[in-house]
Amino acid sequence: MALDLITVGRISVDLYAQEAYQSFADPQTFRKSIGGSPTNVAVAASRLGLAAAVATKVGSDLLAPYVLGKLTSFGVDTEFVGIEPGGQTPVVLASLDPPEDPSIIFYRGAAAPDTNILASDISPATIQEAKALWISACALATGETAAACFNWLEQRARKTHTLIDLDYRPSLWSDVTPARAAAQRAIALSTVVVGNIAECDMAIGETDPLAIADNLLNRGVTLACIKMGGGGVLLASATERVRVEPLRIQLVCGLGAGDAFGGALVYGLINGLSLLAMGELANGAGAYVASRLMCADSMPQLEALTDFISVHRKGSST
Repeated sequence: MALDLITVGRISVDLYAQEAYQSFADPQTFRKSIGGSPTNVAVAASRLGLAAAVATKVGSDLLAPYVLGKLTSFGVDTEFVGIEPGGQTPVVLASLDPPEDPSIIFYRGAAAPDTNILASDISPATIQEAKALWISACALATGETAAACFNWLEQRARKTHTLIDLDYRPSLWSDVTPARAAAQRAIALSTVVVGNIAECDMAIGETDPLAIADNLLNRGVTLACIKMGGGGVLLASATERVRVEPLRIQLVCGLGAGDAFGGALVYGLINGLSLLAMGELANGAGAYVASRLMCADSMPQLEALTDFISVHRKGSST
C-alpha cells in the first residue's frame, strides 16, 4: 500500500530546557525527545492517522536505538531511516530564552548522517506512489541528500502534493545566495510551498504576504502557505485566498509549531479539505504544540486537535 506521506531531511535527539527565560549559562534541567523539522512533520501526520515515513539517517551510536524506538512509538514508518557506520546522531539543545523564540544549539559535526541520504535509498515507484512528498529546504544545503531531494522532486514532476518547506537555517548555508538558488529550484518542482515571511524573503525576495502569494502562484505553485506569526497564516490558490487568524493560547514553547502545521496541512490536502478548513486545522495544530513544552511528543491526535480548536478559535476571514 502506498504511503500517505514521505518527509525528507533532519533528525536529531533534542534536549529541551524546562525553565522559561533561563539561558544556557544558568542552571537548567532538560527533557529528551527526537526532532528535526521533517521528522516532526512525519510524527504530526502519523498522529493524525496518516501512513507517514521519514527518509533520513542516524549514526551507529548509542542514540540510534532511542531515535528508532521513538519513531516507532509515534507510528512513523522507519523503513527509510538508514544507519551510517561510524556516524554520530545529531543532538540539539533548546533553551526557553525566550519561550516564543527559543535559543538553539546544533551539534551536527562536520557532516551529519542525514546529509548522506542517497536517491537509491527509496525506489522510484515508492516516490511516485506516495500521496505526498515533503522536502525540507535544509536538506538541500549539502551532501548527497541535496542531490537525492532534487532527484525525487524531478521524478514526481510536480505531481499533486509535492511540498517544499522553506525551513531556512542560516548556519547550514555558506550564505543566502546558494540557499535562494536551491529554494527557487525546488519551488519550480513543487506544487505546495510553505514558509514564514523571513523564509519567503530568503527564497524569492518578497516580504508582503499578498506579494509572496502572487509570486509563488506565478511560478506554477498550486498552493502557497505563508505563515505570519501573530498575524496568522495566509493560504492562497489560483482561485481563493484565506487568512486564518491565530488562536488565543498560553504559549509555552515556540519550537515545533510549524512542524505540527505541516503535518496537519498534509492531512487536509490528502483528505480534500477546503482551504479554510485545512488552514484552521493546520493553524490549530501549530497552536496546540506551542502551548506545550515538547515538539514530537506533543503532536495531537485528530479528536484532541479538533476539541482544542473549538475551544480556542478566534475566527477566520477570506
